[in-house]
Amino acid sequence: MSKDIKNLLRRRTLLGTAAVLGVAAPAVLRAQTGDWPKGQLRFVVPFPPGGSTDPVARILAAQLQASLGWNIMIDNKPGGTGVVGATVAAKAPPDGQTWLVVFDNHILNPLFTADLPYKDSELANVMLIGRTPQAIGTHPDRPYNTMAEFIADAKKKPGKLSMSVLAASQALVLVNGMLGDNGFDINVIPYKGGGPLLADALAGHTDSAISSVTAIAPHFASKKLRPIAITSDKRIPALPDVPTLAEQGIKAPTSYSWWGVYAPAGTPKPIIDRMNAELKKAATSAEVSKKFVDQFNMEVIASAPQEFADFQRKEQEIWGKTIREKNLKPE
Repeated sequence: MSKDIKNLLRRRTLLGTAAVLGVAAPAVLRAQTGDWPKGQLRFVVPFPPGGSTDPVARILAAQLQASLGWNIMIDNKPGGTGVVGATVAAKAPPDGQTWLVVFDNHILNPLFTADLPYKDSELANVMLIGRTPQAIGTHPDRPYNTMAEFIADAKKKPGKLSMSVLAASQALVLVNGMLGDNGFDINVIPYKGGGPLLADALAGHTDSAISSVTAIAPHFASKKLRPIAITSDKRIPALPDVPTLAEQGIKAPTSYSWWGVYAPAGTPKPIIDRMNAELKKAATSAEVSKKFVDQFNMEVIASAPQEFADFQRKEQEIWGKTIREKNLKPE
């Protein structure tokens, strides 16, 4: 587990104290932000309705509207694995009216493509909302009960077994890194959407699939896929019998799907701090945190802006190294 994540998790043990202190903090921040927000706020979601990022944004927006009376519009801007929506937000006026809600692939886009229409520096970190591990599963017709068994068979049949992954994703980088680090070769098949990825896995067209626990766990529960590994540093309550990659002796960095919030660079710090404080209250409220756990198996983190920036830097170092060494392409 990275030092940044350890620090974030230690913070979660202080939520009780933070909740008490947080009663006064928003009042101070309200004084600093004056008459902000000015009218309707916009949450840009760089994906179509559905998936996980859109509902995460809508749950947070609904809570903010209910508790503060803010008028928030969800503006779906899909395209280019999130690049279209990120560009819209990066180029928006830095007046605190526009916010970007993303999935983890957002920080990989500049690593895969050098000439994006926006730069990382044009977006300011606001909050790492939460995370969930990824999980690997196989069709029940396949003989594998663990990832170690899958790898052992792959070594006997180089290039014959297959795994479906999401294109331009952390999973794509993780799996390609595992191949060289653990001495096996499989056919890694990238998909442009989680729906087609899981559909082919469920039909047995691929031997295995990797996806977020949010997306794949229901198929484990229905026995339509068999779980063989999770990518976290320890087992999780949602899949207590599924061993981690490390438990199986497999060399790989821990990997989590996550959701985060950004603002156009130049947005005044008092406004970013206030949005962070209000988002934290919303995300850690009993009602919202329950929805996040029930719907997404999410571990709520609700980080501070600088903690999110430090986390992003570390993640880009880890995954960027593999992308460069393996000369990986997003698709």
